[in-house]
Amino acid sequence: MFWPMLAIALGFLGIAVLGVLAVKVFVEAQRLGRQVTRTTQRINRAAEDLERAATDLAATGDALR
Repeated sequence: MFWPMLAIALGFLGIAVLGVLAVKVFVEAQRLGRQVTRTTQRINRAAEDLERAATDLAATGDALR
Protein backbone atom coordinates (compact mmCIF):
# COMPACT_ATOMS: atom_id res chain seq x y z
CA MET A 1 0.00 0.00 0.00
CA PHE A 2 2.97 2.29 0.58
CA TRP A 3 4.29 2.19 -3.00
CA PRO A 4 1.03 3.10 -4.74
CA MET A 5 0.53 6.02 -2.36
CA LEU A 6 4.11 7.16 -2.96
CA ALA A 7 3.61 6.91 -6.72
CA ILE A 8 0.43 9.01 -6.51
CA ALA A 9 2.14 11.61 -4.30
CA LEU A 10 5.15 11.84 -6.63
CA GLY A 11 2.86 12.10 -9.64
CA PHE A 12 0.96 14.95 -8.04
CA LEU A 13 4.24 16.64 -7.10
CA GLY A 14 5.46 16.31 -10.68
CA ILE A 15 2.28 17.87 -12.03
CA ALA A 16 2.57 20.71 -9.50
CA VAL A 17 6.18 21.39 -10.55
CA LEU A 18 5.18 21.43 -14.21
CA GLY A 19 2.36 23.85 -13.38
CA VAL A 20 4.74 26.23 -11.63
CA LEU A 21 7.14 26.09 -14.55
CA ALA A 22 4.30 26.73 -16.99
CA VAL A 23 3.29 29.84 -15.03
CA LYS A 24 6.90 31.08 -15.09
CA VAL A 25 7.12 30.55 -18.84
CA PHE A 26 3.82 32.38 -19.34
CA VAL A 27 4.97 35.36 -17.27
CA GLU A 28 8.28 35.58 -19.13
CA ALA A 29 6.50 35.33 -22.49
CA GLN A 30 4.23 38.21 -21.49
CA ARG A 31 7.24 40.26 -20.41
CA LEU A 32 9.02 39.53 -23.69
CA GLY A 33 5.91 40.52 -25.64
CA ARG A 34 5.74 43.87 -23.82
CA GLN A 35 9.44 44.45 -24.48
CA VAL A 36 9.02 43.68 -28.19
CA THR A 37 6.09 46.11 -28.33
CA ARG A 38 8.14 48.89 -26.70
CA THR A 39 11.07 48.24 -29.02
CA THR A 40 8.83 48.29 -32.08
CA GLN A 41 7.37 51.62 -30.99
CA ARG A 42 10.86 53.05 -30.50
CA ILE A 43 11.94 51.84 -33.95
CA ASN A 44 8.85 53.37 -35.54
CA ARG A 45 9.48 56.65 -33.75
CA ALA A 46 13.12 56.66 -34.92
CA ALA A 47 12.03 55.92 -38.50
CA GLU A 48 9.59 58.82 -38.39
CA ASP A 49 12.31 61.13 -37.05
CA LEU A 50 14.68 59.97 -39.79
CA GLU A 51 12.04 60.54 -42.44
CA ARG A 52 11.33 64.02 -41.10
CA ALA A 53 15.05 64.86 -41.05
CA ALA A 54 15.51 63.57 -44.59
CA THR A 55 12.59 65.67 -45.78
CA ASP A 56 14.06 68.78 -44.16
CA LEU A 57 17.47 68.01 -45.64
CA ALA A 58 15.97 67.56 -49.09
CA ALA A 59 14.12 70.87 -48.76
CA THR A 60 17.35 72.60 -47.71
CA GLY A 61 19.19 71.09 -50.67
CA ASP A 62 16.52 72.32 -53.05
CA ALA A 63 16.70 75.79 -51.53
CA LEU A 64 20.46 75.94 -52.13
CA ARG A 65 20.12 75.26 -55.89
